[in-house]
Amino acid sequence: MRIATFNINGIKARLPRLLEWLEETKPDVACLQEIKSQDEGFPEEEFTKAGYQALWHGQKSFNGVAILVRDGLPMIERQRGLPGDDSDEQARYLEAEVDGVIIANLYLPNGNPQPGPKFDYKLAWMERLRSRMGAIWAEEKPAIVLGDFNVIPE
Repeated sequence: MRIATFNINGIKARLPRLLEWLEETKPDVACLQEIKSQDEGFPEEEFTKAGYQALWHGQKSFNGVAILVRDGLPMIERQRGLPGDDSDEQARYLEAEVDGVIIANLYLPNGNPQPGPKFDYKLAWMERLRSRMGAIWAEEKPAIVLGDFNVIPE
C-alpha cells in the first residue's frame, strides 16, 4: 500500500495542484493536514471524479484533516477528533481503517508562544495522542501514524 502525507495549507486554494499530485503519484492513501475548510465546503466531488473516497474533519479558516483512499480499497472511519477532551473543538485528528491498516492522520498544534495557553494546549494534546496511540498499539493491528507533527528541538 502506497501511503503519502501532504500539508495542503488550504485545500481550496491548492486543489488543482493537489489533483495533479494525486494523478502523478497515485497514492493508495493520501493524508492531508491544514485543509482550512468547513465540512460543508470540502470538495468531495473533485476527489470522487479523481477516483478517491474521502473522509474529512474540517474547521473554518484553520486546521482540518482529511484522508483520501483510492476507490476499491475498503475504508471505515474509526475516530473523528482526538479523544480525551470533549471541549476540544479543533479539527486536528482523523482515523480510519483502510484494507486492514489503521491510518491515524494528525495536525499537531504548534504551541506558540511558549510559555502560555497555546503551549499548554499542545502538551495536553500530546498526552491525549500518547493515550490514543497506546490504545491502537494494544489492538495489535498494522497501523501508521502520520501528519504534521509541529515538533522542533527547541
